[in-house]
Amino acid sequence: MTAFIQIRRSSLVAAVGLVAAACGSPGPVSSSPAAPSPVTVFAAASLTAAFQSMGSAAGHVNPPLLTEYNFAGSPTLVAQIQQGAPVDVFASADQPNMQKLVDGGLVMGSPRVFATNRLQIVVAAGNPKGITGLADLVRPGLVVVLCAPAVPCGRYAAQALEKAGVRIVPASEETDVKAVIGKVSLGEADAGIVYVTDVRAGGAKVQGIAIPDTQNVVAAYPIAVMKAASHGRAAQAFVDFVLSPQGQRILASFAFGGP
Repeated sequence: MTAFIQIRRSSLVAAVGLVAAACGSPGPVSSSPAAPSPVTVFAAASLTAAFQSMGSAAGHVNPPLLTEYNFAGSPTLVAQIQQGAPVDVFASADQPNMQKLVDGGLVMGSPRVFATNRLQIVVAAGNPKGITGLADLVRPGLVVVLCAPAVPCGRYAAQALEKAGVRIVPASEETDVKAVIGKVSLGEADAGIVYVTDVRAGGAKVQGIAIPDTQNVVAAYPIAVMKAASHGRAAQAFVDFVLSPQGQRILASFAFGGP
């Protein structure tokens, strides 16, 4: 089985109130915290910051939730699920990878698109190479890295480059967007193409160069409960929270668009 890339646990336990004795008698008062329902969520790497941020907010849902996250490139997660990895919820960065699980009969019901994303060129802070658009990425000597073609951000980048009429040979093809951001922030690459959300999550070492709408691509993110979910009700509660107005506000705060 392919090894898990990253698993993180976030406690989402909400406290319950005290229950008084019946008939107004001065009998004993007891505190009984509800047992948290664990949910294992496999999510695209670009969702890392947003989904982790949902931890404290989702602690107020009913029933309380305890989540375990596995963040990686969508095709890596699909391979793990197909090989039998225990998972309750899958959130993909694209429709085709989710469709593989639908076609395999592994998804409960129909996936729901819960967020959208757009592309940006990521460069080092201050833009030392003076990159202004996709056409600049063909400059001789410029080191450009992309996500691998099988990864959603790689496929979206290829579509954007085709729209712009730009053909480049990347210095490397990475397994997910975080790897592209990492190479640019460390100075190992001059530029890459990632999501707007990842440029923001990359911090002060990187900045984004806008790609015009005529060349950009809108990424749709679907989410679904797995048929093999060990905690189906809790899994659905997590999906409902992501789709709720509160969940959508959290996603928007990380620059995700609405469905």
